[in-house]
Amino acid sequence: MSQKIDFTVSPIPQLVRKLAIPTSVGFFFNTMFNVVDTYYAGLISTSALAGLSLSFPVFFIILSLGMGIGTGTTALIANVLGHGDEQKAKNYARQAVLFGFLISMILSVVGYLSAPHLFRLMNAEGEVLQLSLDYMNVVLACTLFFLLNGILNGILSARGDTRSFRNFLIAGSILNIGLDPVFMFGWFGLPEMGVAGIALATVIIQFFGTVYMFYRVGRNGFFSPIDMKFFKPQKQYFIEIAQQGFPASLSTMTVAVGIFIITYFISFYGQFGVAAYGIATRIEQIALLPTIGLNVAAITIAGQNFGAGFYDRIKETHRKNLKYGAIVATTGMVWVFLFAHQLMGLFTDSTEVVEIGATYLRIATIIFYSYVIMNISISVLQGIKKPMFAIWIGLYRQIIMPLALFPLFAGIFDLQLMGIWWVIACINWSAAIISLLYIWNIFKKMKPDLPG
Repeated sequence: MSQKIDFTVSPIPQLVRKLAIPTSVGFFFNTMFNVVDTYYAGLISTSALAGLSLSFPVFFIILSLGMGIGTGTTALIANVLGHGDEQKAKNYARQAVLFGFLISMILSVVGYLSAPHLFRLMNAEGEVLQLSLDYMNVVLACTLFFLLNGILNGILSARGDTRSFRNFLIAGSILNIGLDPVFMFGWFGLPEMGVAGIALATVIIQFFGTVYMFYRVGRNGFFSPIDMKFFKPQKQYFIEIAQQGFPASLSTMTVAVGIFIITYFISFYGQFGVAAYGIATRIEQIALLPTIGLNVAAITIAGQNFGAGFYDRIKETHRKNLKYGAIVATTGMVWVFLFAHQLMGLFTDSTEVVEIGATYLRIATIIFYSYVIMNISISVLQGIKKPMFAIWIGLYRQIIMPLALFPLFAGIFDLQLMGIWWVIACINWSAAIISLLYIWNIFKKMKPDLPG
C-alpha cells in the first residue's frame, strides 16, 4: 500500500494525513506505555517515582540515538527514492541496520560506566540512586533493540509506511499493562523485581518489536534480493548515515541533556519537585502527541520532493504542517490548563507533587506551539539535508540558555521553581522564532519549480 503513494504529485494535505495519523496514534500508545510505567512506579513509592524520573534523561539518550539515526536514514532514503534510485535506497537501509548494531554496543558499555555518575550529578543518593540504577542497568544491557526499532521505523517511513511502527506501539503498550505488574510484584512465582521489573517488561516488548519490524522492512523489499555483500559495513554509507543521522541524534540528545539540567536544578528543591516534573512531562507528551506525526510527515514529504527538485511543495509542506500543528497545540493547551490538577492526581496521591506539577503544566501550555514550530521546521530542514541547525538550536535552548538563566532566576532572584518554569517558557519561544527566521531564509534561496 505504501508503495502506491506518490510524494511528488499527491496533494500535500492528503500526504500529511496518510503519514501523520498512523504515526500519532502509534506514539499515543507509546506515551501510554511510559504513563503506565510511571503509574506502576507510583504504586511502589515516591522514591520510585523520583528514581524513574531521574532515569528518563539517560534513557532518552538511548532513544535519541535510535530516533536520530532513523530520522537521518529516512531523509537519505527519501531523497534517493525521489530520484528513483531503488537500489541505493536498499543499500542505505542495510547499512543503517549495521550501523545501529555497532553504535548499540558502544552505547551499552559507555552507559553502564557513566550512569552512576550522572545520577549523582542530579543529587541522587541512597534509595533513589539505587532505584535509578536498578532500572537503567536492565535497559542498558539491551540498547540494541531500542536503536534498531528507531532505525527500522526510519527505513519504513521513507517509503510512507508509518503503520507498521504504529502497530508495534499499540501492541507493546497493551502488553506492557500486563507485564509490568508481573515482573514488578513477582506474580506467577517470579521474583519481585520492583522498578527493575518495569525495565525488564520494556526490554522484552522491544525485543518482540525488533523481530516484527525486521519482518515489515523485509516485506517492503529493502532486504531483497538477499546479497550478503550489502550486509558488510561500507565506509561511504556509514559516513553518509553518520553525517545525516548524528546531527539528528545530537539534536534529540540535547533534549535529554536539557531534561538532565532541568532535573538537576529542580532537585535542589526536593524529590517532590523531581517527581512532579517527571509526571508533568508525560502529560505534556500526551497533549502534543499528534504533532509527532506531523514531524514524520514533514521529513518524508520534504525529503522526496527535495530529491525530485520540487521546492514549492517543500514550502507548502512546512506551511500546512504549521497550520495543523496550531490546531493540535491549541486543543492540548485548553484541556491541560483546565484539568492540570486532575491530570496530576491520576499518578500520585501526594498533594505537594500535584500542586507543583499543576503549576508547571499551566505555565507549560503557553509553550506548546513553540515546540510545534521548532520540530516541524527542523524536520523539513532534515528532509532537505540540512541537519546541522537542529544541533545549534538544541544547544541554545537546552544547554546554553538554561545554564545561564536558571541560576539567575531560581537562585539570585529567589524565584525557585517558578523561576525555572518561566525561563523554560521564554527560552523555547525565542528558539521557535529563531527557527522560523532561519527556515524562511533557506526558502528564499530556493529556486521556484519549473512549469510542468
